[in-house]
Amino acid sequence: MRILVIDDDVELAGLLKQFLQREGFTVEFAHEGRAGLELALHGQFDLVVLDVMLPGMDGFEILRRLRPQSRIPVLMLTARGEDVDRIVGLELGADDYLAKPFNPRELAARIRAILRRMESKPATNRIEVNGVTLDPGSREVLRNGKPVEVTTIEFDILEHLMRAAGRVLSRDALMEAMYNRKATAFDRSMDMHISHLRRKLETDGTLIKTVRGVGYQFCRSSEEGAE
Repeated sequence: MRILVIDDDVELAGLLKQFLQREGFTVEFAHEGRAGLELALHGQFDLVVLDVMLPGMDGFEILRRLRPQSRIPVLMLTARGEDVDRIVGLELGADDYLAKPFNPRELAARIRAILRRMESKPATNRIEVNGVTLDPGSREVLRNGKPVEVTTIEFDILEHLMRAAGRVLSRDALMEAMYNRKATAFDRSMDMHISHLRRKLETDGTLIKTVRGVGYQFCRSSEEGAE
């Protein structure tokens, strides 16, 4: 798997390259924002590790320009304790985030969790529930017959919810399926992705219901969502 790391810390880049190559990844680096964006768009990578603080163009601007043109998975590196950075990154379409300083083994584990979801799966039938159609083969989503643009992780979360339509999936179950880890009290990633799906899909607020203290339910009908 080919990984692009966009980070201006040359010393960290050298250490990461050695570690990730030992873990079986092919790694390339960009140390400046504009060059990183160009590589992310045209370099045929499987995943981008993107630092927030960069010269020339910061990580947020790179992600803002990348998302309309590419669904490539993005793992953002943020400063420890900067919750705002994490929330902004997720709002712009990041798949996951990791705070600096971090253990390289955790970075590798998170990369593998994202890539595992991207592995080719046998084509399965379309899923149609409550006005939403999801096609696992083409990875397309339709709402009342109209295309809906979703990110890679949003598609995977939606597929899990729709396959369990009518049942409540816990936050922990979704986190395990998407990231291979349990949710923590301060981990907002799943909540943010669900929020994005609601904004993109819901016209009447009856699709994805939050069951307080338990998790999320994709409703089979408008009547179910209105309960």
